[in-house]
Amino acid sequence: MKLTNPETIQESEKEFIDSINAELDWDTIEKLLLEKHQFAIQDEVDYKEGDLVVYNNQIAYKFDFEIKVPLSVIFNRQGECLEISTSRDDEDRENSLLEKNELTETKINTVLPAKLPNSDRTGQMASDIADMISDINQGDE
Repeated sequence: MKLTNPETIQESEKEFIDSINAELDWDTIEKLLLEKHQFAIQDEVDYKEGDLVVYNNQIAYKFDFEIKVPLSVIFNRQGECLEISTSRDDEDRENSLLEKNELTETKINTVLPAKLPNSDRTGQMASDIADMISDINQGDE
């Protein structure tokens, strides 16, 4: 024997979940993501669904979202992965790798001058890479 219309209950639950979702503190959520996973929200967040759940023997609310995450992948010419990171601060990581000599400072048969500061070496490397890509693209024509 039904005590009420199940559609009414479902609609009311959805409205309740939506009202909680509307009040989420995204600054705090982004801070937690940065602390726990070392990335920040890039663009919009896609809300998928929300629900009441039991978590550690207590009633809780679960919200599922999809977010865009910055992703950096470094691999060598043999295709082997050297590093994968979701860090936003790529420049600091690259400078750290340069200081540890984990990244090579060479262009094919050309060694960059060691006397250049890191920012100049990084700029020179970027320029050399752009030249290499241009050479490759010209070879395709």
